[in-house]
Amino acid sequence: MREIAVLLHNVRSAHNVGSVLRSADGAGASAVYLSGYTPVPVDRFGRPQKEIAKTALGAETSMRWEYATSPVVVIERLKKEGWTIVGVEQDARSIDYRKFVAAARTLFIFGNEVRGIAPALRDRCDALIEIPMHGQKESLNVSVAAGVILFSFCG
Repeated sequence: MREIAVLLHNVRSAHNVGSVLRSADGAGASAVYLSGYTPVPVDRFGRPQKEIAKTALGAETSMRWEYATSPVVVIERLKKEGWTIVGVEQDARSIDYRKFVAAARTLFIFGNEVRGIAPALRDRCDALIEIPMHGQKESLNVSVAAGVILFSFCG
């Protein structure tokens, strides 16, 4: 069975974090990694973050999550464990997500709501995929994009 995880790097909205936790739980992902200034479900005093809980609806406690200041720490550890690292980003190197075949263990990286995944982080990815857009908007909300990817590759 395939194992899928998510890394959110520098996602600024607590609502987006909660929504991704909920989608990850619902799709059957194994973990959500949070890095940079991405909000975490529990503050430094051990108190639940209300804005995350509002959209996660309990997934903040049922979904395994981990925080690292640097995404490189997570990426390097998972690569050593045999994971394939995939950035979800519009890039000249990206392929349509529907043509991508996920490995047995795949980590999908999602970046900031406005800037996406930084070029240096993209370079650490084994592959880049994108969700084709057909309307006037160039991208989806990060939590919506994560839902599309999670439900396409989990299970």
